[in-house]
Amino acid sequence: MPSTFSYEWNTEAFKGKTSFNTGLFINGKFVDGSNKTTIDVVNPTNGKLITKVSEGVEKDVDLAVEAAQKAFDTAWGLNAPGSQRSELLWKLAQAMEKHHDELAAVEALDNGKTFGWAKGTDVAFSIQVIKYFAGWADKITGQVVETDERKLTYTRHEPIGVVGQIIPWNFPLLMFAWKIGPALATGNTIILKPSEFTPLTAIKMCELINEAGFPPCTLVGRKIMESAAKSNLKNVTLELGGKSPNIIFNDADMEKAVSWTTHGIFWNHGQACCAGSRIFVQAGIYDEFLKRFTEKAKAIKVGDPFAAGIDQGPQVSDIQYDRIMSYINSGRSDGATVHLGGERVGSEGYFIEPTIFTNVKPDMKIVKEEIFGPVGVVIKFEDEEDVIRQANDTTYGLAAAVFSQDINRALRTAHRLQAGTAWVNCANQLHANVPFGGFKQSGIGRELGEYALHNYTNVKAVHVNLGHEL
Repeated sequence: MPSTFSYEWNTEAFKGKTSFNTGLFINGKFVDGSNKTTIDVVNPTNGKLITKVSEGVEKDVDLAVEAAQKAFDTAWGLNAPGSQRSELLWKLAQAMEKHHDELAAVEALDNGKTFGWAKGTDVAFSIQVIKYFAGWADKITGQVVETDERKLTYTRHEPIGVVGQIIPWNFPLLMFAWKIGPALATGNTIILKPSEFTPLTAIKMCELINEAGFPPCTLVGRKIMESAAKSNLKNVTLELGGKSPNIIFNDADMEKAVSWTTHGIFWNHGQACCAGSRIFVQAGIYDEFLKRFTEKAKAIKVGDPFAAGIDQGPQVSDIQYDRIMSYINSGRSDGATVHLGGERVGSEGYFIEPTIFTNVKPDMKIVKEEIFGPVGVVIKFEDEEDVIRQANDTTYGLAAAVFSQDINRALRTAHRLQAGTAWVNCANQLHANVPFGGFKQSGIGRELGEYALHNYTNVKAVHVNLGHEL
């Protein structure tokens, strides 16, 4: 039998405990992987082992798919009406509310984000997403299409069946909700693979799925090999990353622009695909903006995510820490100016100072490539045409932000930016009912909103002949 993980917190931010199984979740039960191998889960605050979780291999994938297909054919899929799916998703949301603080603590433990942020944003938004898709479950409808008075023609939106989902480590619980919400609402069963760096909230959620009363094998998995998902002619939805521009015009509200830009790049320790890492500032306010932005970044408190008053915890892993530091060193060697930060914080864990580069050139790695850390580059621009050209000079197209008190210019700029999301006088605003996804190499398809449902259904056209002639 797989092990049970137990942990107790007695910190400034949270006092409480958790306990759950660390096995693979298949057919409504936690089981050991076929090879009995495990994966180490490490605390990014100190680099020490938290626990070990079971590792799945190809044989486990086969068992999971078989069980998920059986569930789809019998207890779920077309056999579970939308009202039932809606009720179960609501019960899951209620179970999450019951375990709200516990989920936040588990999320902060292996991810490194602050407990306060995990509680107030990640868990709260995840619950909102599950509730939103619970509301959709009994509203998946087709259309009646007029073709001929002697014929009835209509469309149905049917679940695909067993879907595979791979979620990243930067928002483990939130991405779990983004993925399972629309998939379960539309009647699919799921094989889900969380990141090996941050598997704990996903495992805890499997426990809550049982608590909510979902049929066994509606959702299965744990550490599933990516290679098992490789086959031809499968529907694919991908959210892949970004190098998002934040554009601040001369007439921007300075205080708001500084606050939102700081949030835009340093939110979640910079580990956000939509992070506004390229900060374009018009020449007339460049010096003043840089001064205020620097002061705001200096005020960010870096430390233990369970300590009071902390704004930024550690990066998620030693691998990610090394990656970010290599980009910082690349910026230095390429001749950019480290205007702020650029160093490690403390002697243990994976903490990095909020970092600002200036005097950068378009061909530098820190300007072109996604760093996925608390590192922003500030670039001066002259006019609207200049900044649109620079902002669109990227292989990515996930998000962008524009700051101006001239709403006509703000909207004109937003419409010309090659990005799936454009924020005006704000940044990193996400809502359960608004689609999110990218252009170019930032991905395929959309998460959230009604658009997310399209990823998980097949459209069937039904033609009924009501007459007798050919």
